[in-house]
Amino acid sequence: MTQSYAFYVYGSYLFAGAVTIGVTLWTWFEGRARRRELKALEASGIRRRSSRTKDASHSKASP
Repeated sequence: MTQSYAFYVYGSYLFAGAVTIGVTLWTWFEGRARRRELKALEASGIRRRSSRTKDASHSKASP
């Protein structure tokens, strides 16, 4: 009777670990893809909105 519970418990841990590793890898690969897209956009001349505000505030401060 103990073996049937052990199979369930180990199976649950294995499934949870696989899902955790899968989500971690998915997030990591998506982050790398977004960084590549951002780099390509910046190389084509498109800048981030946050960097535009910084640049605009510096240019307004200096006459």
